[in-house]
Amino acid sequence: MPLLIALLAPLLWGSTYALVSLYLTDYSPYWVAVWRALPAGVLLLLLHPRWPPLTWSRQFLLAFCNITAFFALLFVAAFRLPGAVAGTLGATLPLILMALAWLQDGKRPTLKWLLLGLMGLAGVLLLLNPSANLDPVGVACALLATVLIGQSSRWMQRWPVSDLLALTAWQLLLGGLMLIPIAWWLAGPMPMPHLASAPAFGWLILLNTALAYWAWLWGLKRHGPEVMGMLALTNPMVAVSLGVLMVGESLDGRQWLGIGVILLSLFLMKLPARPFFKRWQTRKAATGKVDNG
Repeated sequence: MPLLIALLAPLLWGSTYALVSLYLTDYSPYWVAVWRALPAGVLLLLLHPRWPPLTWSRQFLLAFCNITAFFALLFVAAFRLPGAVAGTLGATLPLILMALAWLQDGKRPTLKWLLLGLMGLAGVLLLLNPSANLDPVGVACALLATVLIGQSSRWMQRWPVSDLLALTAWQLLLGGLMLIPIAWWLAGPMPMPHLASAPAFGWLILLNTALAYWAWLWGLKRHGPEVMGMLALTNPMVAVSLGVLMVGESLDGRQWLGIGVILLSLFLMKLPARPFFKRWQTRKAATGKVDNG
C-alpha cells in the first residue's frame, strides 16, 4: 500500500500530456499552469488551514522551483513536444538525482541504483517515436524542469517537515501566485476558461495536482528520492499508453519492449543488491591488503 500511494503521483502526472493535447490546446500554457496550481493550493488550505511548515524563505524557494518555474517549463514542453518525447526527457530524473547527490554531498551512486537508472532510461528511450519532432525549446524546457524537480525533491527530503498537507498547500498557493505576473507578461491578460473545459480542469486541479503533489511529498519522506526517481519512470509509460487509448497513437514491438524494460527495472528496484557484488567487493578489498602487505 505505501508504494501504491507513492505511485499515484507519477501515474497521475502521466495524464498531463494527453489532457493538454485533447482539451487545452486553445489556452496559453502559462495560464494553464496558473489554473492548475492556484485553485489546488486554495482548496487544500480550505480543507486544512495551517501556517507554512517551513520558514518563509524556504517555502518561497520551494514554491518557485517546484511549482512556478517547473509548471511554466512543463507546460511549454507539453505544448511543443509529443508526450512520448517529453516523458522521455523526464525519465532522466533518477540519473539527475544521483548527479545532484554526488555534486552537492559527495555521495557517489551505488552500482545498483546507477544500473537501474540507466536501465529505466533505456526503456523509456525505446518508447520514443523516432519520427517525433524534437523542438529544441521544448527539449530544453523539459530537461530544466526535470533538474528543478530533482533539486526540489532533495530539499523536501532533507528539510524536517511533519505536516505534508500544509507543505503541499502552501507550495501550490505561493507558486500559483508567482505564476500570475509571468503568465500576464508572456501571454497577456487572463482569458476566461470555457465551460466545456471544466472536466479537464477538474481532473488537472483535483487529481493531477492536489492529490498527486501530496502523494509525491509523502513518497519522498517515506521512500527517499532514489526510489521516487525510479517510480517516476511510470510517468512516460502512462503518457504513451494514454496516447494509444485516447489520442489514436499506436505502439510497435520496440515500444512494447521499452515498457517491459521499465517494468523490469522497477521490479529489480525492490530486490536487494546481489550477493555477488558484495563478495566481489570483499574479495577485491582483501586482495588489495595482500598486495600491499
